[in-house]
Amino acid sequence: MFIDSVKIHVKAGEGGRGCSSLYRDKYKREGIPDGGDGGRGADIIIRADRNVGTLLDFQFNRHFLGKHGEHGSGKNKKGKDAAPIIIRVPIGTNIRDARTSCLLRDLTSDNEEVVIATGGRGGLGNKRKREATPGEKTEEKELLLDLKLIADVGIIGCPNAGKSTLISAISGARSKVAAYPFTTKYPVLGVVEHGDKRFTVADIPGLIEGSSSGKGLGDRFLRHIERTKVLIHVIDMAGIDGGDPVKDFLSINNELKKYSKDLAKKHKVIAANKMDLENAPGNLIKFKKAVKKKVYTISALEKFGLEELVEGISSKL
Repeated sequence: MFIDSVKIHVKAGEGGRGCSSLYRDKYKREGIPDGGDGGRGADIIIRADRNVGTLLDFQFNRHFLGKHGEHGSGKNKKGKDAAPIIIRVPIGTNIRDARTSCLLRDLTSDNEEVVIATGGRGGLGNKRKREATPGEKTEEKELLLDLKLIADVGIIGCPNAGKSTLISAISGARSKVAAYPFTTKYPVLGVVEHGDKRFTVADIPGLIEGSSSGKGLGDRFLRHIERTKVLIHVIDMAGIDGGDPVKDFLSINNELKKYSKDLAKKHKVIAANKMDLENAPGNLIKFKKAVKKKVYTISALEKFGLEELVEGISSKL
């Protein structure tokens, strides 16, 4: 299961209490202050890890409470510091304050980390000839974790346009393929190797009219291509489900503009798919007249035209 948005609760550990102690022996009746300091509470650290691909684990574990530092003790013994809690998340995770929606950090590289809640300092013992103090308290936080995949290329298009077949054909990704719309339920990442070049491709579920405002969960899927450099716009040129290739092309572009102007401005490569089917050549002529841009004619199923398409993507990158 692919989970890309969760809410978690974190609380760093409190500092240990400083010790109030007096050392006495038969020669020192008044006693000498020898109370040790308390230990530091545990920090809560969120770290990006390339081996983590989803936020699924947080569906079952949403509370992260740091251990308190140990209390100080007599004979000037300091309490032990608590070990930090490290929360591992996928690369590309945004961390927001759930109360204010303020962006706290965007983790975009492997092993990048942030101390999201700092452990409390330990209290001071009376060895300094002052009264012992309690450990520092810490605050609790509600955080929103939102995952935005990091890929060089994003594949967009209407449902059943052949996006999953395409990513399976040009990369090692195994995306579910079937002859009905909305086969892909969540984004899929693949790696394409072309000569000495290597780039990542993200296939997102099909977009429909209204996707930018959340219809069909489109807004949740569109965010996964915000970081891409190039978009492959896959068109069902055969119009198998009665679709109009020109209308589909304009509709998807309109949804991109509504969602984000920056997303709409990204470099696009147009792939006219399903050219092995009967109606495709005639529709392609009409499409080229209406959309006066370079079009790569392919059949992801029959695997022809893919070399030219990958070369075109590589040159854009």
